[in-house]
Amino acid sequence: MTISQKTLGTAQSPDPVSGGTGAHDSAQLLEAAYADTDTVLKGLASQLSGLSTADAASRVKQFGRNEIAREQSQSAFMRLFRNITNPLVLLLLALGVLSFLTGDLRATVVIFVMVVLGVVLRFFQEMRADHAAEKLQAMVSNTATVVRADKEEEVSLKMVVPGDIIRLAAGDMVPADVRVLSAKDLFVNQAALTGEALPVEKKAPPASADVQNPLDLPNICFLGSNVESGAATAVVVHTGDRTYFGSLAASIVGGRQLTSFDKGINKFTWLMIYFIAVMVPAVFLINGLSKHNWLDAFLFAMAVAVGLTPEMLPMIVTVNLSKGALAMARKKVIVKRLNAIQNFGAMDVLCTDKTGTLTQGKIVLEKHLDAHGDPSEKVLHYGYLNSYNHTGLKNLLDEAILAHEELEERLKAKEHYRKIDEIPFDFVRRRMSVVVEDTTGLNTLICKGAVDEVLGLCTRVEVQGEIIEVLPEHDAKRRQIADDLNGQGFRVIALAYKTMPNAPDEPVYSVKDESDLILLGFLAFLDPPKDTATEALKRLHSLNVDVKVLTGDNEIITAHICKEVGMPVEHLLLGSQIETMTESELAEAAGATSVFARLVPAHKERIIRALQSKGHVLGFLGDGINDAPALKAADVGISVDSAVDIAKESSDIILLKNSLLVLEQGVLEGRRVFGNIIKYIKMAASSNFGNMFSVVGASAFLPFLPMLPIQVLVNNLLYDFSQTTIPTDEVDAEWLTKPRQWTIDKILRFILCIGPISSIFDYLTFFLLLYVFNCWDNPALFHTGWFVESLFTQTLIIHVIRTNKIPFIQSRASWPLIATSMIIVAVGAWLTVSPLANTLGFVPLPPQYWLFLALMLLGYAILTQVVKAWFIRRFGE
Repeated sequence: MTISQKTLGTAQSPDPVSGGTGAHDSAQLLEAAYADTDTVLKGLASQLSGLSTADAASRVKQFGRNEIAREQSQSAFMRLFRNITNPLVLLLLALGVLSFLTGDLRATVVIFVMVVLGVVLRFFQEMRADHAAEKLQAMVSNTATVVRADKEEEVSLKMVVPGDIIRLAAGDMVPADVRVLSAKDLFVNQAALTGEALPVEKKAPPASADVQNPLDLPNICFLGSNVESGAATAVVVHTGDRTYFGSLAASIVGGRQLTSFDKGINKFTWLMIYFIAVMVPAVFLINGLSKHNWLDAFLFAMAVAVGLTPEMLPMIVTVNLSKGALAMARKKVIVKRLNAIQNFGAMDVLCTDKTGTLTQGKIVLEKHLDAHGDPSEKVLHYGYLNSYNHTGLKNLLDEAILAHEELEERLKAKEHYRKIDEIPFDFVRRRMSVVVEDTTGLNTLICKGAVDEVLGLCTRVEVQGEIIEVLPEHDAKRRQIADDLNGQGFRVIALAYKTMPNAPDEPVYSVKDESDLILLGFLAFLDPPKDTATEALKRLHSLNVDVKVLTGDNEIITAHICKEVGMPVEHLLLGSQIETMTESELAEAAGATSVFARLVPAHKERIIRALQSKGHVLGFLGDGINDAPALKAADVGISVDSAVDIAKESSDIILLKNSLLVLEQGVLEGRRVFGNIIKYIKMAASSNFGNMFSVVGASAFLPFLPMLPIQVLVNNLLYDFSQTTIPTDEVDAEWLTKPRQWTIDKILRFILCIGPISSIFDYLTFFLLLYVFNCWDNPALFHTGWFVESLFTQTLIIHVIRTNKIPFIQSRASWPLIATSMIIVAVGAWLTVSPLANTLGFVPLPPQYWLFLALMLLGYAILTQVVKAWFIRRFGE
């Protein structure tokens, strides 16, 4: 077997900045893992004596530094530019410029006030510091021990190159993706990459060709992992963005794909622009042809365009999202990206990692059992004495035992026991022993280790205080106890002891003393579920959010944890099965599967996108390096404060509290935010749609403009102001019980049903003004009457559309919304008799008009409520 020379740049040119092409080459790692040592070194043009200094320098130039991708934070100017290039803002700017060029300065001022308010508020809400590059760079800021020209030297991690020979020892961070050449008891913690809490052993011999997942390769160590124990010599295969970790970092750099929220906003924006594109030319042509004053027709058409533009949409959206972010902050949740709040509410599927999210992310001693499988305090006590007294590197299992700090006082471990000797752990025996002397002078050897090794040394067993000989049939049952615990996801070790004869001198013990032992029982360890996991999953289920588990851990442990938190494991899919599936097959399988195990990061991202292709809005909760691509691909990425930096960088939301219950609050807050945004959209769109019919009809039969351009703009500005308090409004509890997504078809259906109702009352107003108040020859009175009716009805309809219930009776708006509504209608009525009346083209209205207006408002509210109730029964919301 030979290894391709991609690492040396013959197949593809590396990025001179990042040191690679930015894509992880799994095939090359597999080739290196399957090959013998000589073949690997030859393929990388290296040797055990290391590279020469000149060769290393040449490779730095060729491949670039061993650095991962860095994301440039967006400048304030670019943020401002992005906000200004919103389609609605560009449309308003264009209308403002046209108004200025045609000499309508009043309209110009009003339009630009709208633009400045919307853009500036959104700009300041979005400004925040972004330190992604610095945090990611911290991962590769240390040194590595490298063999250069047959001498060991410390070099900066960024100067490590493919082909370098490196030395690894306990406590070292693996500086690149490396192939182990020789190893002694090498155990590596790669929990951040795989989600597995326990270290894995790495060896030098070639891997079996059956192993296809790079993370399962027994002779490959990855950047981002660290050495728990042992030592090794290895050769560097990949550096920079070509490493497994680097490819993940590169995948989160750059622009995100549009989420469901972004797509919904864009669709609505373009729907309104299409309305304007049809309406404005029609109004211009009808008025120009019928009244033969093309300048007035143009100015009126421009004013209508502004009136139809939902220019407050960016501001309403931002204020709603900002209010939601503040509410979330009070619940110890940091919102990094405002749009994520609405996606939280729209989320109907939450995919979550297991380790550190559903579980505590640490090994805990769950059970201490005697040889019959019953709880035993003596097993716990002897296990504690063993871990307390051994001086070797304490692993996660020792730390879990020593977490029972109360035993030090209860057992008087220092006062009542004296350590005599210890027989250290090694990976051949897979056990370790300590010998302690109690206050009576009795020496006891306590041995703990792998079940098979310890049971093989036991000739007797202690059961309920009685010591009996080991019988084959009983031995099989004890092995079955350990197997059953393993099947439940526990890591099991056996504990045995024997008393030693007193020696006149200080005795020295050796491996041969680990014989004729008495089996005491078993210690079972687990990464336990978080206390809040079960209740959080129940609450999410009650909110119609489907939860799926995506983990790199094995299926046995995963299934056990899922059952512990009350999550049924109806279907389970493995990463190896996903590898063989097409995208369409995966989309079908993912919908019917609740648990996915043995996944690599690419699998998680594929699953997210497969579910999104079926119309789901996806949330992903994760905390490891292996979760970064999925966190970014999801509509809302959620991580915890204890997550690795790359996971927090990829996420939209960070949970500061170690509780999953806050997820429910996030979902509810997201739905409240969306509910208030959709209120504005429904009101603005239906009102604008109704105005289309009214303006076109009035333009056709009136001998004058239906309303002066400045009056249209003032009407629009006042109406927009009345809606700025929508973010303070409450949302009906019933509306919060299920996910709410952008469905432009439903919004369009609502517009078509509710919008024309306002036109009915507009035409009634036209009839009243023309035939009761004889406005055929009094355009000013007509303009004033329609201005007031239009403003009053638009402001009233807020309170009807804001709820699915009966307004004012079953559901009442917030006091700020009620206050702004009353203020706006009062200002509108006052303008007709104010000092500004002449400037704006208003005249006082007859007293009888106000009586007719009150009756029309009552009729409008009743008819809209009736149609709304029918719409809800017919279409569901």
